[in-house]
Amino acid sequence: MSKDKITRTPLWLLASALCAAALLSSVFVFITVCAADGIIMGGSGLFTSLWAPEAKSFGIMPMIAATAALSLSSLALGWLVSLGCICFIHGFGGKHISAFLSLLLRVMTAVPTVVYGFASVFLLVPVIRDALGGSGFSWFTATLVLALLITPTMTLAMQGAVSQINDRYALTSASLGLSRGENLIYVVLPAARDSLRGAALLGFGRAAGDTMIPTMLAGNAVRYPASPLDAIRTLTAHIGLVLSSDVGGTAYYSLFAAGGMLLVMSLAANLLFRFACRGISGRSE
Repeated sequence: MSKDKITRTPLWLLASALCAAALLSSVFVFITVCAADGIIMGGSGLFTSLWAPEAKSFGIMPMIAATAALSLSSLALGWLVSLGCICFIHGFGGKHISAFLSLLLRVMTAVPTVVYGFASVFLLVPVIRDALGGSGFSWFTATLVLALLITPTMTLAMQGAVSQINDRYALTSASLGLSRGENLIYVVLPAARDSLRGAALLGFGRAAGDTMIPTMLAGNAVRYPASPLDAIRTLTAHIGLVLSSDVGGTAYYSLFAAGGMLLVMSLAANLLFRFACRGISGRSE
């Protein structure tokens, strides 16, 4: 059976798949080798809490903690907003306004990240500074904008599965007397739980890998995130800042360690997602 499928696959499609796999593998190998080289060149000092280039201390642990904190906080907020959008579009919103919201979310995915950051510097940062104090460039500010950035992506990822399941069960639910909202809550969302978790994984990867929002709005202070109003620096912002100002030296080698940690975080998120899905599937059986 599998051999027949392989023989029926067009040659150009197989070549494209092999080329994509080879490119991705080469990227992973490059990041892994460079990260190992950076750790060897930088030494154990890279995995400390002190970042003081003038004192030859290049610890990236606060940046690792900041990346995890910002990614998880923006994911939590963005996922809830995405779920609310899905509930409004497919269960509780009117036809025309739901169509408008879907169109708006698609338009938002085409807006460059730098536009979100640039607008937030002049519109959101002063509001947070006046209302909550501090400089306005903080973990909280970056969380709000990053959640807004990843919401359309997660919503559209959820919407594909929810739409298919809704079309499949709409007639049956209507015959049982369920309203659109009841059908969504009791039938569609439970059936689409794998897609909802997949959207969360996609949002986490998008949040952890973004560079412009943390660089422009998080404050870029190398410290552990203790308060939402603290300025922090993520690994992606660190890579962008160091590349723009320094080539060579231990600070430069810290970039490879930062890239390796981003890869580790991404792989860990994927493994946790797979184990969580497997555990839930096993319990449901």
